[in-house]
Amino acid sequence: MQKITPFLWFDNNAEEAMNFYTSVFKNSKIVKVTRYPDSVPARTGTVLTGTMQIEGQEFVLLNGGPQFKFTEAISFVVNCENQEEVDYYWNKLTADGGSEVECGWLKDKFGLCWQIVPTILFKLLGDPDRDKAKRAMDAMMKMKKIDIETLKRAAQESK
Repeated sequence: MQKITPFLWFDNNAEEAMNFYTSVFKNSKIVKVTRYPDSVPARTGTVLTGTMQIEGQEFVLLNGGPQFKFTEAISFVVNCENQEEVDYYWNKLTADGGSEVECGWLKDKFGLCWQIVPTILFKLLGDPDRDKAKRAMDAMMKMKKIDIETLKRAAQESK
């Protein structure tokens, strides 16, 4: 059992969310589903909690009701090795009602925030040549989905 597990509160679509996330991430699975018992007539048989794994990380999803919503204060970072991976996750997670935010951030159709980040971004932003790093940062600040080639070109520009 992992020490810390993200616990995500949904209104009434935790099962749909688990199915969605496990379809997006290749190394994922639904581990367990607990349903509301007959003693909760309005919800009998619907998902109470579900446990899923994504890339070895366990998440618990709860159908808790409409009281709480996701905010931008919490997000999940997906580290991507190349543009193909960035495009894949960006397109999947913004589909069917998701929205692009900026600087590699998006909100999926459930309102959960994600950062789709190419690993080279951190290398460029941490470059010892502070002018290069600044140019990469300036380029990223103009983007919604991160474009690796645009970042590289911006970092290499000479003034």
